[in-house]
Amino acid sequence: MLVKEYRICMPLTVDEYKIGQLYMISKHSCEQSGSGEGVEVVRNEADTHPQHGPGQVTEKRIYLSSKLPAWAKAFAPRFFYVTEKAWNFYPYTITEYSLSFLPKFSVRIETRFENNNGSNDNIFGTPTPAEHVSFLDILSDPIPEKHYKESEDLSRWQSRKTQRGPLEEGWREDHQPIMCSYKKVHCSFEVYGLQTKTEDFIHKNIRDILLIGHRQAVAWVDEWHGLSLEEVRQYEKMMQQKTNIKVKQSTEAAMYSHRIQLTSSSNALNTKCRPSIRFKIKQT
Repeated sequence: MLVKEYRICMPLTVDEYKIGQLYMISKHSCEQSGSGEGVEVVRNEADTHPQHGPGQVTEKRIYLSSKLPAWAKAFAPRFFYVTEKAWNFYPYTITEYSLSFLPKFSVRIETRFENNNGSNDNIFGTPTPAEHVSFLDILSDPIPEKHYKESEDLSRWQSRKTQRGPLEEGWREDHQPIMCSYKKVHCSFEVYGLQTKTEDFIHKNIRDILLIGHRQAVAWVDEWHGLSLEEVRQYEKMMQQKTNIKVKQSTEAAMYSHRIQLTSSSNALNTKCRPSIRFKIKQT
């Protein structure tokens, strides 16, 4: 099992991000859905934890077959989804990922939010070894080129509602307000010969997702700042319905296209393998 801790600072307060997180996840999920992939929301309901109090529990199906590297596609079905179960007892959350066809695969993310610049080394009770702690900078750390948008570049960003931005080098040292998302990620894939490669691949993708999502939460602040919890829950419900429709339509289209390809390949193979029969007409 590979365990890493990520710390991602934002020019927000923990109270503000309670709204921003819900807005960002809903909008991001809808934007990333299509072409046979995306996030389908199966369950989203209130829940109460005996220790952490009232919160929300969600279950999602994440379709992402085309994002797999070639070596992983060798043992994955053509169409599959990752099951995500999340318990949001803000400012504490737990998220778990699993695959039905790979019982030895699991990812668990424990998250805590605090109003500081990532200075709490003991936020999870037991300090994470320094070599396994990574600070992710939403201003300067690179993200995949296909995800770059000038409107989400925080060196150019300026919020009309909050009068914050743009961010400058070293902003985490003295910016106010500032908060930090502390994420402890447990990744396990106990398959001989593939464990290290798979766990490294998963952590790289988690790193990219964390950078993109936190950048967007800040860049979109003027869209969600000032919304009440009830208003953002209504937005969340609307976007989930829209996203589910997109995922259903795109996955059905992708599966139909795949069946057509299989049928065409099968017909071509049958034609090629069919014995040739020639008739010779005897002349009299």
